[in-house]
Amino acid sequence: MKKEFLEAGKIVGTHGVAGMVRIQSWCDSNEFFCKFKKLFLNENGIGEIIVSSSKPHGNVVIAKIKGYDSIDAAETLRNKVVYVNRNQMNLEKGAYLIQDLIGCSVFDIDSGAFLGKISDVSKTGANDVWHIENDGREYLIPKIDDIVKQVDIDNEKVMIKPIRGIF
Repeated sequence: MKKEFLEAGKIVGTHGVAGMVRIQSWCDSNEFFCKFKKLFLNENGIGEIIVSSSKPHGNVVIAKIKGYDSIDAAETLRNKVVYVNRNQMNLEKGAYLIQDLIGCSVFDIDSGAFLGKISDVSKTGANDVWHIENDGREYLIPKIDDIVKQVDIDNEKVMIKPIRGIF
């Protein structure tokens, strides 16, 4: 089931003395994270905070949060996970989020055999690697077009052409 509010990052510290915060983005890029002007402090959309400005800064995002105007105020946000509302995203057709993949059932496209469920995704640089668990065993498959044939997030179903011998 698609979550309405998705983990997007974590506030890891303050920046300067005017209440700015450093956010470790969990999005594909810091630039994508900077598009969000509303963040939430829990997975149910409670604790809305307004981002008045943000910019990528090395491996973090520097953001000014409305109403947090001092270092002491900003410090109260340290270590908070921030969420975004799925409805704020404009994803391309066919695009999906890693969080939507977790828990999807994986099937062999040729035989229809159940291969397991996606339990995690590792970002390796060249391509993502999907962790598929079945009966206490974990299998790793690269997310490449030769293997991943169909992804149906709405029905939590993924069809793959497995590498010979991996399962």
